[in-house]
Amino acid sequence: MKPTLFLLFLLLSLNVFAQKIILSDSIPLVFNNQNTFFVKAVFNKIDTLNLNFDTGTTELVLINDVLKNKLKSVPQLYNTVYDLQIGSTNYKTKVYDAQLTVHGSDGRFGWDLFKGKVVELDFDKKLMIVHAVLPKEVVSDHKFTKLKIEFFKDLFLIQSEIKQNGVTNKDLFLFDTGYQRTAMLSSDLLKAGKFPVEKMEIIKKVMMHGAQGNEIPVITSKLKTLKIGKYSLKNVPVQITTINKPLKDKDIHILGNEVLKRFNVFLDFKDNFVYLKPNGLFNDKYMEERKG
Repeated sequence: MKPTLFLLFLLLSLNVFAQKIILSDSIPLVFNNQNTFFVKAVFNKIDTLNLNFDTGTTELVLINDVLKNKLKSVPQLYNTVYDLQIGSTNYKTKVYDAQLTVHGSDGRFGWDLFKGKVVELDFDKKLMIVHAVLPKEVVSDHKFTKLKIEFFKDLFLIQSEIKQNGVTNKDLFLFDTGYQRTAMLSSDLLKAGKFPVEKMEIIKKVMMHGAQGNEIPVITSKLKTLKIGKYSLKNVPVQITTINKPLKDKDIHILGNEVLKRFNVFLDFKDNFVYLKPNGLFNDKYMEERKG
């Protein structure tokens, strides 16, 4: 081959290779009426499922009813690795069981499938887009607020603030797209921070259920301000746990999707940052307000 032709071939090959590196995989999001969403995925090459992208969990979790009555596959739980196709990409994951998941879905998959990648959640366009690298325009867009990801075991958290009657607490919050409400606050953390819970207007008291069906007594109260990065939400109806905390070995607060859906999101699992920018849902009424 002549040197000039070889050079041209080499440049074309490098160009194609570069395009493959920066290729983004777009997956439609389907929303339910409970502020959560799911995508179509194919498990073990034969089972098409509706799965919630739950940033508050890891690997793949399928509910017991689906495991028993819907799958053609007969997965071996906990130790065997299976294919899970999301969009045009195949991921490898173990399978776990649970009693409950978000309404309208068969289970959930966690953030760890995307280690080393960047996940965009565009709630305006109802798209989940998996990028090889963080788009340059995100860094240059000053409307985005940038937050460092902190890890606790296999879960990731970001720092946020709550304010009430002149008192400000700054703590780590689990970033949890699988939790359908606004935020769940730990009563122990509130007590440690001398947060004026008694000044918060009580909206209601209910019994909620965890992923394994466990009961969690919860009080819903109105929080004056929830600040995430440089953006503040006012008069947010938040849940306060009393007993049976979401995590047994750590006191944390939780940010849920009724808050998170108000931002278009980039989850950078290469450099471990979250980028948030208000979207068209930012000023939507909360579920508790719509009920009223």
